[in-house]
Amino acid sequence: MDSISCVPGESYLAVLDALYDEDINILTCRSEAGAAMMADAYGKLTGRPGICMVSRGPGATNASPAVHIANHDSTPLILFIGQVNSTMREREAFQEIDYKAMFGGIAKWVMEIDRPERVPELVTMAFRIAMQGRPGPVVVSLPEDMLIRTCKSTDGGYVAPSAPTPARDDVLAVLGYLQDAKSPLIVLGGTSWLAQDRHLLGKLAEKYDVPVATSFRGASLLPPIHPANAGDLGLGRDARLRERLATADVVLLIGGRMSEISSHSYTLLEVPAPRQRIIRVHPDSMELSRMHGPTLEIEATPHTFCSVLAECLRGEEGDGFKPRVDEAHKQFVEQSEKSVQLPGEIQFGEMVRWLGGVLPDDGIICIGAGNYTGWLARHFCFGEANIQLASTSSSMGYSVPAAVMAKHIYRHRIIVAFATDDCFMTNGQEFATAVQYKLPIIVIVLDNCQYGTIRLHQERDYPGRVIATRLRNPNFAGFAKAFDGYGEVATDLEEFKTAFSNATASGVPSIIHCKIDPLAVTRRD
Repeated sequence: MDSISCVPGESYLAVLDALYDEDINILTCRSEAGAAMMADAYGKLTGRPGICMVSRGPGATNASPAVHIANHDSTPLILFIGQVNSTMREREAFQEIDYKAMFGGIAKWVMEIDRPERVPELVTMAFRIAMQGRPGPVVVSLPEDMLIRTCKSTDGGYVAPSAPTPARDDVLAVLGYLQDAKSPLIVLGGTSWLAQDRHLLGKLAEKYDVPVATSFRGASLLPPIHPANAGDLGLGRDARLRERLATADVVLLIGGRMSEISSHSYTLLEVPAPRQRIIRVHPDSMELSRMHGPTLEIEATPHTFCSVLAECLRGEEGDGFKPRVDEAHKQFVEQSEKSVQLPGEIQFGEMVRWLGGVLPDDGIICIGAGNYTGWLARHFCFGEANIQLASTSSSMGYSVPAAVMAKHIYRHRIIVAFATDDCFMTNGQEFATAVQYKLPIIVIVLDNCQYGTIRLHQERDYPGRVIATRLRNPNFAGFAKAFDGYGEVATDLEEFKTAFSNATASGVPSIIHCKIDPLAVTRRD
């Protein structure tokens, strides 16, 4: 553990005092939601639990969106919460909450440490549970009086999660299913991917002529230029890819889950008995047969599965004849390059394509919630080392805190956060955290003066009856300058290019305020 994000509180001051003597980076944030989302980003980027500390009551409730995010995204995260004095429990003491009742449905484990000598045991267990199987969030309650008691104890040992390794015969069975399939499809998702794993799947796709798609929010798992890439199953997916999944006879799902978004509201794979043969590769046995009864279950991480797959494919080469892969990739490229004229001067597809061409291959893109995320998945050309940080729960306010943590970890990389006006205002105060710790992130605010996605659905369901979705916004470039950052307004693509260049050269946290036509949000075709 090398970094902690927090909002300080009197309920856990003893912990902060103990950290005074430790060599651990502490990011003091402006809201508990931002602090906890930073911890989620840490977990996504490192594979180790992100650590967040907040105070009791309101601090815990403010941090809860990130626990929900970590649960949906299978992110290892530990949220430490100060708790009221144990002698005052069950009296509705000041800011008292029953955290097991509050977080029980969205955390892997919720527990309270009632004796100081149990701290090493229970904290070690918290780390293990957060990382083991399907990773996820753990909530640890710390009564204030427990923290100041003294005891004799030893530190807990290092926790290395075990990674289940698949049987060679099971992996050979997967190859047999792919060999015999008439219209197979591989879908990538989840965590624990390494670069060599993706290269290996390219070899698999070539040999067995299997197109490869990525699940919702997983666009950066496979570069768009990879010849086997069939596209993203998220928002704004190509109708031809949706049809390809619906008509597949074998679907190999590695690492992720076939969520509501990826499965088109669960219509492409019938529950509980899909027409397709489903092969599930997942590190948690409880997930393998959830919703869809698989033909073959393989308990493994993407990496351990690919390690055994490498042995099975050693010495084998494809014959270069891959009409299914070529057709799927051609369709994906056509969709990505297709230009759609939107109302207004800023054409978001052109902006994203330009940005994908100038951002270094190791740049990191952080996104929040909104229809614009579909344009990114469709048009942004992710390189081999590009990373996309996002939440599958589409939680507003995620991108700025995620960018702060990404820049904290990777000081040499360019970190770009996208946010709509409403999304930015949810956690935009963490721009101040970026300034405080000299983390020069670049925030692109897409201002259409409305809750855009809600307005889209409102127009679809109740045409012409606009209510409660319009917004009046501040000057976001001025917002950046108020915190001693850099800010610039862009009203067309050329102004955006200039603003991005200036922001990159400024060396300080920056905001580019892009003014978008409100009607542009209703088009994603």
